[in-house]
Amino acid sequence: MTKKILIVTTNRDHYLSKDKKTGLWLSELTHFYDVMEKAGYQQDIVSPLGGKIPLDPRSLSSVGLDKSAKKRYEDPVFMELLKNTKSTKDVDWKAYDVVYYTGGHGVMWDFPEDPHIREINKNMYENGKVVAAVCHGYCGLLETKLSNGKYLVDGKKLTGFSWNEEVLAMVSKQMPYNVEKEMKKRGAMYQKHIVPFASKVVVDDNLITGQNPNSAKKTALAVLDYLHTK
Repeated sequence: MTKKILIVTTNRDHYLSKDKKTGLWLSELTHFYDVMEKAGYQQDIVSPLGGKIPLDPRSLSSVGLDKSAKKRYEDPVFMELLKNTKSTKDVDWKAYDVVYYTGGHGVMWDFPEDPHIREINKNMYENGKVVAAVCHGYCGLLETKLSNGKYLVDGKKLTGFSWNEEVLAMVSKQMPYNVEKEMKKRGAMYQKHIVPFASKVVVDDNLITGQNPNSAKKTALAVLDYLHTK
């Protein structure tokens, strides 16, 4: 039976200042999508509110728009998938083998606030399905508690966009919170590469996380490796 992947993206299009635009970091979606498509997996893209997915303008710049992102950005069929996504409230978690949280700064607001994301995480994790995230996508894990009342991330090894990377990206003053710090407060065993923006992936059983945009492809490959062992 074909395995199914649930990809969760943001609806938020601005930072604290409404004139400073953000959204999905496109390559974090496309790198993962490319790997899973090649492997023959079915993928569904959803968002907390459903509907259109905003794209972070910086992800469409010469720095962010690499070969994978450019190809998908110029593909009207693929881009149509981002125009009318289903809401997380309509997701049947039992239909999926993996949930993958993409990044872009918008997720810092709508992912932790979404109760349906928390339910998806709890149920999928406790049933041995893969919970994966890249970059800011790990904000989607921040408020999830398991049936025992503990945070999903408590005692788990993971990674995600570091505070040092926020500072170097010159957006730290637009952040609603320091997610690296918040993860540690919830008991996460946070790890990061010694070199900012270098690729890093952390696997802790069925919790698989990547640090930054450069980690998206390796995160997908780590998910594949895990699925192939099951």
